Amino acid sequence: MDSMTTTDTSLTTVHVRWAPQGGLFLWGTRYNGGISDAYDLRDWLFAWHEPSFYGTFIETVEAMNVEGLLLPALEALDYFAAPAAVQHARLDFSRELKELTSLAPQVKEALTQGRFMPDFVKWKAGELGWKLQLQGPAASWAASPVAAQWLDALIPAWTHADGVMRQSLAQLERSFPLLQRGGAAAAELWMDEEDWLVSIGWQSDGTPFRTCLKLEEPLIAGGSWPLRVVLQDRGDKDLLRELQPSAVSAWSEGGDDAGADEHGAVQAGAEALPEPWQAHLGRAARDAAKWRRMLPWLAEGERELKDELTESEAWELLTKGSLRLMEAGYSVFLPAWWERIRKWRPRLKAKVKSSVGTGPQSMFGLSELMQFDWKIALGDIELTEDEFKQLLEQNRKLVQIRGQWVQLDPVHLAQLQTVMSQVQKKQGLSFRDVLELHLLGSSEGEEEKDFYRTLPMEVELDDQLTELVAQLNHAQRPPLIEPPDSFRGTLRPYQVEGISWLIFLRECGFGGCLADDMGLGKTIQFITYLLLMREKRLQEPSGEHEQAAPSLLICPTSVLGNWQKELQRFAPDLRIYLHYGPARAKGERFAASCSGHDLVLTTYTLAHLDETELASVNWESICLDEAQNIKNAYTKQASSIRKLDGRHRIALTGTPIENRLTELWSIFDFLNPSYLGSLRDFTQRFVNAIERTHDQELVAKVQRLIRPFLLRRVKKDPSIQLDLPEKYEYKTYVSLSAEQATLYETYIRDMFERLDKLSTMERRGLILAALTKLKQLCNHPSLLNKESIRSPWQQRSNKVERLLEMVQELRQEGDRCLIFTQFVETGHLLQRILEEEMGVKVPFLHGGVSKMERDRMIEEFQDEAASEAGQSHPGIFLLSLKAGGTGLNLTAANHVFHFDRWWNPAVENQATDRAFRIGQTRHVQVHKFVTLGTLEERIDEMIDKKLGLSQQIVGSGEQWITELSTDDLRDLFALRSEWVER
Repeated sequence: MDSMTTTDTSLTTVHVRWAPQGGLFLWGTRYNGGISDAYDLRDWLFAWHEPSFYGTFIETVEAMNVEGLLLPALEALDYFAAPAAVQHARLDFSRELKELTSLAPQVKEALTQGRFMPDFVKWKAGELGWKLQLQGPAASWAASPVAAQWLDALIPAWTHADGVMRQSLAQLERSFPLLQRGGAAAAELWMDEEDWLVSIGWQSDGTPFRTCLKLEEPLIAGGSWPLRVVLQDRGDKDLLRELQPSAVSAWSEGGDDAGADEHGAVQAGAEALPEPWQAHLGRAARDAAKWRRMLPWLAEGERELKDELTESEAWELLTKGSLRLMEAGYSVFLPAWWERIRKWRPRLKAKVKSSVGTGPQSMFGLSELMQFDWKIALGDIELTEDEFKQLLEQNRKLVQIRGQWVQLDPVHLAQLQTVMSQVQKKQGLSFRDVLELHLLGSSEGEEEKDFYRTLPMEVELDDQLTELVAQLNHAQRPPLIEPPDSFRGTLRPYQVEGISWLIFLRECGFGGCLADDMGLGKTIQFITYLLLMREKRLQEPSGEHEQAAPSLLICPTSVLGNWQKELQRFAPDLRIYLHYGPARAKGERFAASCSGHDLVLTTYTLAHLDETELASVNWESICLDEAQNIKNAYTKQASSIRKLDGRHRIALTGTPIENRLTELWSIFDFLNPSYLGSLRDFTQRFVNAIERTHDQELVAKVQRLIRPFLLRRVKKDPSIQLDLPEKYEYKTYVSLSAEQATLYETYIRDMFERLDKLSTMERRGLILAALTKLKQLCNHPSLLNKESIRSPWQQRSNKVERLLEMVQELRQEGDRCLIFTQFVETGHLLQRILEEEMGVKVPFLHGGVSKMERDRMIEEFQDEAASEAGQSHPGIFLLSLKAGGTGLNLTAANHVFHFDRWWNPAVENQATDRAFRIGQTRHVQVHKFVTLGTLEERIDEMIDKKLGLSQQIVGSGEQWITELSTDDLRDLFALRSEWVER
């Protein structure tokens, strides 16, 4: 057989490539092209390699459908520097692998000695990379694709390993910050690697001076700008020599004999320099040549720098050219004033010259147009509109005004002209525009379509508007208004301030949101507001006040009865019309029914159903109680309410925001339409960023925007706390639902049919059973019917709905509450409802709870440390009146709810004292629920007014009720239908 065709079947060729996994991938091929077994290859290559424990630690992997060995960068360096393959196997390394094994010892030596440097090629491509200083064939081997990828990974791995190199690349990068400025496209035009290494400070160029450029301001107004080359001593920065650029450019770039040139200017320049600099003048000439290539407009002909610049060229050097030169490592001396004015942007100032009227009757509102004079501010300099127009006509970029230099950027000037033109088309700025500009100041940087947000703009207010804005910002208190004599109660100072604030907003034509904490008396503040409006109308000429439109109050159904009670209690002189129930006035009868009344009461549900009727009246004022009911701007209910016409709009809510910022927009769009822009604009401008990143600057802007029209006082304010009683009790009145009313009437009819047919003992038993059943019915109809605990509960009890609203509000304020009920069944129902709605575990303490479990519940509820540590806390504790009414210390709560009434006030007070006791540091709010039109209300009245019964009798329990006559019982149990929801 011919030797040329002889094939060595035992030969294995070992190949290498960079693996996607991050390392060098080795695999073997046999004589016929087949792939060698990876485990055999590992045994052959690493049989004598001790660091890998003779191949044990070498990983076998698959890359590009080939099985082989993966060597991390550092392990590969160790192995290639001293391969340890077996002798008996016939192995042949591929060309790439042979180059790596030849390269490895030199790489290891270079790394050990720290011979690596920044990679200029990568820097120009926008990357930060490093390369080794290799010489001879090693430099070409290192350029191969496999070796390059290996070294890219190897250098960082080496500097982070516990080797000779102790300084990490990260430390070097911090020491040479100019390394971070990658991707300088223009650098390719003028910079070579040596220039770059010098410019970043990696190596010194050896010259005794630095070549710098200097721009001087004109000697005469409108003249040219002198340009100078400055040579600065590297050891003594105060040693400077200024030269004509044309002279420096004429020096030989060879540099060694520049000082001996026979040309006068050059020779004179050379003689003026220190002798050690003479041999290096060619460096200055090379630097000047690079400046010409970087900034061609600095060139005079092909080989010289200009000695003088025009105004436009000087502006170009100041704004852009100097930055490019400094990024390249050169120093540029500019006029001292440039650093001060370079960041100046022209600001528009609108000085208001026509303001609102002078009297309280002068309602103007947010859409009122303000007339003003323009001013243009450039730093400390203010120009009139005429002066600004003259500058525009001169078309200059640098100008000296009143002894100060200013720059006039064409881009900024164009913006100014655009804004002034757009405002002129609008015939001025609206008060809304003026107010937002004043509240937010400069809005530079916001990408908005509105003209006044495209560049800095300020408003200069006149004295009257200054005072008005100060009052809107709560920096100055509006004049306090004396409460009318017709108010049957006592107002606290902060409540008088709230009423005065509402009147102030009304006189200015603005809507307002009274957002006081629950329990601070928003209801009586609005009632006093209504009395003041009535008093004002009564002062009008005879007959006119009778024709005045009433105010409209829209509230949840669950508090409708509460409003009727409070109005009756504090303002019995107000004429109230209730628009509610199946018999309510519809169509043309509605306006006639409202006539002659001071206030029309209705519900949110009817605001949509009776939209036509409500929209037919131009209301004196429109008030939304629990205004968070319109938090969803897209509901038909919210849309209907926003369409209503009224002279003044008011929102009452303790929680203007429950979940999302858009809820605030919905309330404010009702109060002052378009003040916060469209919902889409408000969402793009604020909501998305705040809810995604919690941007505190944007949060502060929203706060500044809403502050003028939102008044919020919290119980924790020192001024409020000092004024509140230690324990504040008030009643929450609710009405029966239609379902409850039907069950109530059926039950008492059946009871009275049986009552007179029973013996005395049976009669007493039936009455006591009726008391229990009817009280449970007032809580929720499912309790009377003994329905399953999982049966539907929504929209069946106004008492339950109102409790949920109040608990949600106090939890948002960070407060905690106790909820007492005398029925275990009611407790279990409320526990299920609260857990479903609040998404928390709610404890319920009743007689069936063991002592151990009872102690655990109390300890967890009282645990303040858990809340301070950020752990979740339900903030709600359900208790049965008998099991939790005495002997407990629950001072973590500052709200107490009596969900159903006990006939003995002392028992209720004992339960309240679980929270209101020694150790309580906050003021306690006590809420007692009363169902209107039922026996709950009658017993409540008896307890309050005593009605001929001594407190001892009433306080002795429920037995006294069983001794009443049948007629008295009928009066006690009878359902008063005017309070019933139909």
